[in-house]
Amino acid sequence: MRAGLLAIALAVAPHTAFARSPVEACLAVDQRLTDPAPLPRTSTILTGAGPLRVVAIGSSSTLGLWQSDATRTYPGRLKAELQQLRPGLSVELINSGRNADTIPGNIARFARDVAAHKPDLVIWQIGTNDITWLHSADSLTGRITDGIRQLKATGADVILMDQQYAPVILASNYTKMQESIIEAARHENVPLFSRFNLMRRTVEGGVSVTALTSWDGLHSSADGYECVGRALAHAIVATMPAAVQTQPTPAKRVRSK
Repeated sequence: MRAGLLAIALAVAPHTAFARSPVEACLAVDQRLTDPAPLPRTSTILTGAGPLRVVAIGSSSTLGLWQSDATRTYPGRLKAELQQLRPGLSVELINSGRNADTIPGNIARFARDVAAHKPDLVIWQIGTNDITWLHSADSLTGRITDGIRQLKATGADVILMDQQYAPVILASNYTKMQESIIEAARHENVPLFSRFNLMRRTVEGGVSVTALTSWDGLHSSADGYECVGRALAHAIVATMPAAVQTQPTPAKRVRSK
């Protein structure tokens, strides 16, 4: 009798019976860092137990606007997922996001909010406020390139992160900014993590854009932050040699002062 009721339920609602959550649908998207993706310092540390020191710099979507719990921001989710993927890994993550910040504003903070922390890896999220505030992407391409060079000079690996796929962005002239970010990343040979493409492909897969964005049509929802943070962690681990991606980490090493 129970088996018959189950069969009827599946026939009536085949799509909802095994519906995936927005985050699960997002993680099913094969999102990788752009090639080439040189993260030599990070990859070396990940083969051990850390500590890995990461600085995430950017604007309000890095800070985690509308999230009162730091663990539910994208950097918080990134840290947790890295430790899940590499058991025993020690990760120190510094969130240097600032509300309403721009590319020039980020660069002005590099010495204090990035270099001073002596990071192994820097994730630089850019473009959203610059384009929504009608700054010219043409005038910013050179600044992005210069910013990448400053970050590389610290000795850290660098990952760029582009704009989010959100209604406010889609209503702007976002394509020129996307092109500038891609061009700068390619010119400086640093990997780009495209949250724009990640979110777009998730929406194309059937997830409502409102599930990934907040009420303001710009910033991420809790699921959106989790989607980005966890997917980025998978993309980072995927840069490691395939033979060691799933191996347990050895004993923890002590970071020198």
